[in-house]
Amino acid sequence: MPLTKLQFRPGINREITSYSNEGGWYDCDKVRFRYGYPEKIGGWEQDSSATFLGTCRALHTFVILAGDVYTGVGTNLKYYIYLGGTFNDITPLRSTTSAGDVTFSATNGSSTITATDSSHGAVANDFVTFSGAATLGGLITATVLNQEYQIATIVNANSYTFTAKDTSGDEVTANSSDSGNGGSSVVGKYQINTGLDSTVFGTGWGTGTWGRGTWGSSSSPTVTDTLRLWSHDNFGEDLLLNVRDGGIYYWDSSAKTLGTDRAVTLASLDTDSAIPTIAKQVLVSDRDRHILAFGCDGETTIGTQDPLLIRFSSSESTTTWNALATNSAGELRIGMGSEIICAVETRQQIMVFTDASLHAMQFLGPPFTFGITQISENITIMGPMAAKAVDDTVFWMGREDFYLFDGRVQKLPCAVRSYIFNDFNTQQNQKVFAALNATFNEVWWFYPSEDSTEIDRYVIYNYQEQAWSYGSLARTAWLDRGINDYPFATGTDGLLYDHEFGLDDGSTNPSSAISSHIESSQIDIGDGERFVFIKRLIPDITFTGSTTGSPATTFTLKTRNFPGGAYLSSDDSTVTQSEAATSTVVEQFTNQAFIRLRGRSFALRVASSDLKVQWRLGSPRVEVRQDGRQ
Repeated sequence: MPLTKLQFRPGINREITSYSNEGGWYDCDKVRFRYGYPEKIGGWEQDSSATFLGTCRALHTFVILAGDVYTGVGTNLKYYIYLGGTFNDITPLRSTTSAGDVTFSATNGSSTITATDSSHGAVANDFVTFSGAATLGGLITATVLNQEYQIATIVNANSYTFTAKDTSGDEVTANSSDSGNGGSSVVGKYQINTGLDSTVFGTGWGTGTWGRGTWGSSSSPTVTDTLRLWSHDNFGEDLLLNVRDGGIYYWDSSAKTLGTDRAVTLASLDTDSAIPTIAKQVLVSDRDRHILAFGCDGETTIGTQDPLLIRFSSSESTTTWNALATNSAGELRIGMGSEIICAVETRQQIMVFTDASLHAMQFLGPPFTFGITQISENITIMGPMAAKAVDDTVFWMGREDFYLFDGRVQKLPCAVRSYIFNDFNTQQNQKVFAALNATFNEVWWFYPSEDSTEIDRYVIYNYQEQAWSYGSLARTAWLDRGINDYPFATGTDGLLYDHEFGLDDGSTNPSSAISSHIESSQIDIGDGERFVFIKRLIPDITFTGSTTGSPATTFTLKTRNFPGGAYLSSDDSTVTQSEAATSTVVEQFTNQAFIRLRGRSFALRVASSDLKVQWRLGSPRVEVRQDGRQ
């Protein structure tokens, strides 16, 4: 019998049955498509052994005039600047007490210290740094007290507790001599309130599906507390940062010292009373260097947030926000929707998403500075981080669909739509984020599956080949290569990873293998009532890029008789690369695999789970022989 060449359409298709998808792929993990063929994705390694506190949801890299590459890292607990393998804490302060406002009390045999500070304004997990404290008289010395602490519990509005530690982080237990209060010189510096790393749902104001209709329009649960999200951008060599629905801050790279100085409020830089103090997002317009604040407080209503208001500073200024005929500061207000969800800058314009519409914001020049045009209504977006610009095209994940804007809004045909949205934790939708992997022409969306409260899965769209794939991977933020040599991503373990680097999973020590696989839909091999034997498999695969001497993958064929039936039998063979007699590695591997399978249809599965293996599938062939009806 002649050999049958197996060629498959690029991309995974789960929108039709496996039997109807003959000639296509049906399942995968850790696999991408390139030039129409599947291959294992690249590996990842730790950028350094340093860890950050909290869950990171935002990354931003910029270069200062001295040539140092800084990366902003925003978590639910802190904001850092990462440089040279070190996370430098620049989390802003919200208040500093007067000397003597804070006092302490300890209990014999306990490491729990109670701090008393009238109207402290703290919440559990907040950070406070004490200075000027004296010993309590025993083991709770001045050295123990005068350092940064994370608040453990809130007793009431005037007191809270923390766990005493020494400078190495080990707990310190008070003894009977610790009866003092720390003296009259204690100063407490409180960092801005920490945020949540998961969305909390309840009932109350604005009940209804998140982002639908007007305020207070229905009776289902709504968000009462949301996770901490940051937006950030660089103004020259300086950093502008914003807590979503919170304060706007500034870190001056030339005037501040890493590891010592913190970001300050934007309003503290000048006496201009019109500087916004609260926003949903900030960014800097690259073309004309205006700072834009989305969903912020108004010029005459500082402190009161308008979720549809957009304000912009005068060009080249961080502190001129009072709109006058002599400057280019101003404001715009969107007329549709109930709140701004996010803004995404493209080469030509800024796309602004509300919960019900999409708008294009463009620089017009004087006297209007900016203008805004409604592009579409009745669209959805999954969350503030769910959109990504690729040149002048914007891709985003909606509530039940994927979209793109390339001059007009279009639904993106998605061959894995049901698979993704039927296994999705919609209560944690704000964690969804879009990531660009430009080297491979891919947009990734990371999302939490139905049974997970944290991101554990991803879906990839190759916008050049219009192919979809998916898999499992826990990442909370991503930054494409550019200033950095490789894409940056953060995990749930407090580490920063270089992606598309190496071939293995560098989250373990030593690195562990990445398990990858792809499986085809069913392929007919028998007509009518007749069965067919599969006798032989001729593999076609390349191991170019592998760093082990004998890289291998497993080819598995499995048969069944009816579309709805179980696979009855399977046979597999390990395909291993070998070397020629010379020192040059050529594409030599297992010549053929003899197998014995009987059925009316079969599926092909290719998988690898070994270290240092890179593979890319070609067009394998099978030899089949006709059999009888029984």
